[in-house]
Amino acid sequence: MATPHADLVHQLAGAVRGEVRSDATARALTTMDASNYRRVPQAVVAPRDAEDIAETLRVCREHGVPVVPRGGGTSIAGQATGTGVVLDLTRHMRRILELDPASRTAVVQPGVILDDLRAAAAPHGLTFGPDPSTHSRCTLGGMIGNNSCGSHSVAWGTTADNVHSLRVLRYGGEALHIGRGLPDAPAGLGEFAAPHLALLRTGFPGLPRRISGYALDALLPEHGPDPARALCGSEGTLAVVTEATVRLVATPAARALAVLGYADETAAAEAAPGLLPYGPLTVEGMAADLVRGTSGLPRGGAWLFVETGGDHPAEARGRAEEILRASEALDATVVTDPAGMRALWRVREDAAGTATRMPDGSEAWPGWEDCAVPPARLGPYLRDFRALLAEHGLRGTPYGHFGDGCIHVRIDFDLLTDQGVARFRRFSEDQAALVVAHGGSLSGEHGDGQARAELLPRMYGEEMVDLFTRFKDLWDPDGGLNPGILVRPARLDENLRFAVLPKRPVDVAFGYPQDGGDFSAAVRRCVGVAKCRTEKPGTDVMCPSFRATGDEAHSTRGRARLLHEMLAGEVITDGWRSTEVRDALDLCLSCKGCRTDCPVGVDMATYKAEFFHHHYKGRLRPAAHYAMGGLPRWLRMAAPFARVLNTLAAAGPFAALAKRLAGIDPRRTLPVLAPRTFRRWFGRRRAPGGGTPVVLWPDTFTDHLAPQVGRAAVRVLESAGRTPVLPPRGVCCGLTYVSTGRLDAARAVLRRTLNRMGALDGAPVVVLEPSCAATLRTDLPELLPDDPRAARLASSVRTLAQYLEEYAPDWAPPRLDRPVAGQTHCHQHAVLGDEAERRLRAKAGLSGELSGGCCGLAGNFGFEKGHWEVSVACAEDQLLPSVREAEPGAELLADGFSCRTQLDQLAGRRSRHLAEVLAEGLPPQGQPGGPGASDAQGNSSGATS
Repeated sequence: MATPHADLVHQLAGAVRGEVRSDATARALTTMDASNYRRVPQAVVAPRDAEDIAETLRVCREHGVPVVPRGGGTSIAGQATGTGVVLDLTRHMRRILELDPASRTAVVQPGVILDDLRAAAAPHGLTFGPDPSTHSRCTLGGMIGNNSCGSHSVAWGTTADNVHSLRVLRYGGEALHIGRGLPDAPAGLGEFAAPHLALLRTGFPGLPRRISGYALDALLPEHGPDPARALCGSEGTLAVVTEATVRLVATPAARALAVLGYADETAAAEAAPGLLPYGPLTVEGMAADLVRGTSGLPRGGAWLFVETGGDHPAEARGRAEEILRASEALDATVVTDPAGMRALWRVREDAAGTATRMPDGSEAWPGWEDCAVPPARLGPYLRDFRALLAEHGLRGTPYGHFGDGCIHVRIDFDLLTDQGVARFRRFSEDQAALVVAHGGSLSGEHGDGQARAELLPRMYGEEMVDLFTRFKDLWDPDGGLNPGILVRPARLDENLRFAVLPKRPVDVAFGYPQDGGDFSAAVRRCVGVAKCRTEKPGTDVMCPSFRATGDEAHSTRGRARLLHEMLAGEVITDGWRSTEVRDALDLCLSCKGCRTDCPVGVDMATYKAEFFHHHYKGRLRPAAHYAMGGLPRWLRMAAPFARVLNTLAAAGPFAALAKRLAGIDPRRTLPVLAPRTFRRWFGRRRAPGGGTPVVLWPDTFTDHLAPQVGRAAVRVLESAGRTPVLPPRGVCCGLTYVSTGRLDAARAVLRRTLNRMGALDGAPVVVLEPSCAATLRTDLPELLPDDPRAARLASSVRTLAQYLEEYAPDWAPPRLDRPVAGQTHCHQHAVLGDEAERRLRAKAGLSGELSGGCCGLAGNFGFEKGHWEVSVACAEDQLLPSVREAEPGAELLADGFSCRTQLDQLAGRRSRHLAEVLAEGLPPQGQPGGPGASDAQGNSSGATS
């Protein structure tokens, strides 16, 4: 393992204005990309400009230390990892320097995110043509390094087809400006091709997705020569790009999607080339084993997604229908609705993650992720590929760019044992031979990296590979740029990231049912596709702390990498006691967004609770863990003294002291305790009889802080012919104990809860607070996996809308006919789903959409000292803007107590639970002491939300 060299780091820090880090956190975050490989760097440099890069390359050359440039870290073949210095180009070098609509060009720095360039070009009717599925986080520099393509390459080509010129730095710091015609190039490059013209003209397979090796044919006289094109796809082994002039293309004003169903993937692959003459924008293919669980597709076992464009919707649709008629598909449909098209494309874009799990839940890995063959050969190739998998006892799920003959696949390699790694090697050698036999390329999109470079002689022959080596040496005679990649490669079965993990499962508190009870397997879920690094708000929640900080350590992927290195014990050496992991997890809001939004279902909220459980075992915890982690107990004790405590809390000195002792940020306002708890109100009311009983869960927040929500829910349930009953005292979901990692206490609370449910075991349970419902649904059975009562209670949990839809389908809510704004609770999004709520709002005439994201308060998180800035930034991401932009008179909805509190404290706006809004619209009952209209509106003193 590489260790930081003090002189190197000191000299870099003196020469570079950007950040230079050699601490364990920085190194651990960059040991891996999205591949099977792991290399530990000595230091990470985040340069501010080209001068910083030049100084880094100069210093590293003096020390003989290798350098690897890194963009979004989503490379799938291992080429974005290194043992020397990693250049992180995503922190500062992210400016679009120029965008000229007239010439259809843009000048960008290497760290520019593809979606940012597309957004800047869109007002001019332009876009950057290549669009890999990682478009929301991949960088232009990384795309140039890998010659990325994407689903629209049938129309707009690869990145190399869209690069005009490049400014680059060689190892040592020499600057060059290269483009067509050799305006500026390394000495000797102009004469390099002349002795080898015959080989260069005949040695490269003619197919649209030939990415493997160096593109030396770009140096032929008839092609310019074009050294910038030759540098595309060189994987950081020749030079570091500091600035790129790229071409933009006109984007269609309207689009349509023809979805064509076929019997199997081979039939779909054989049909794809016949659709190319119709000028589609994309021809993507996937089979049923990838799109499992997706509805709305035509009949078939495999599908082609064929996108068309036009100047207006009718033209785009007409072209899609023409393709549909020509397709001879089993079944087909044309989708023009933008939301429908986005939903289908999301299935395709998430495939790099979802394909890492087989239908039975077993793991699958890259390695042979993107081979390409001539499109006309794709059908026969897929048949032979499936046969080869069967011969080696392997399984995979092919999908990808059928119109270009490029197939992506994750395969269930066993990369944990010596025998499995040996089979991985044998399969790789046979697969290389198969691709070559079909006239294909070992890589059709993501580059060779360490995964395939060793096998390039099988594709090109020794003479061409020798020419590759000489080309590398011409650019980088010292061999300092990304060594071991493309030429003089490392073996494909070296540096595997799994080799350092524990061989036996570690002792953990949660059950990890989807990972066989193995925490290491849970951490391995993160393959590095980095969807959590998406910076722009959207329908996803993940990852609010990364969007707030922009720091990889506070992304889901970053935290998973730190946990991986904690288990490995090389870079992070103190295991569960690690301060590096603790500090990264400290800003995890436990929103559970990654549980749903991550394509492979990484559940960082659970991993955080697990880590804190071990980290603080036998040690003093932060004050907030005792104060807010034990909130149910403290609120029960405080209930008889609510009025006195509220009066004291309103006084400055007492509130300040209480917040200091409890570890609460001084800028926070303490919630007001309800003078009469929900349970107390419920026990003294006169309930109408005759309805069907339903269990209403008295969660801590509803009971002690927002009883008006409980009263409103009672009113709604009774109007639907139900009679709410409360479970016995002492039941609790354990949320606050789980979120602070007090898992022994959480299990004790949950066992007590199961014991007290008694005769109510298995009955539907309506839970009003989404975070409590999510805890019962997921954490309960995962903390008590051997207690069948836990699974029964988890499966019984319903939100109010879910219960009404399932058990009172004929009930009609009051017509309220008003717009709404606010937020869907992050736990609702991640665990419970909000489809029933959407349908209930529509029935009630509540129009408009709620924002996504996380409110930033997230239970105890936003109250804890040190979290204020991130909490506010998370609220400003989606929630607060949505409220500011709401129509006048819009109803502000927020089912979570935290969300309502955040709106109250940051925006000064009162929001309500859906139950309160519905109850307000019901006719008053008029029963003395009963839940009348004023009660349902939440007009009790002491309620803060």
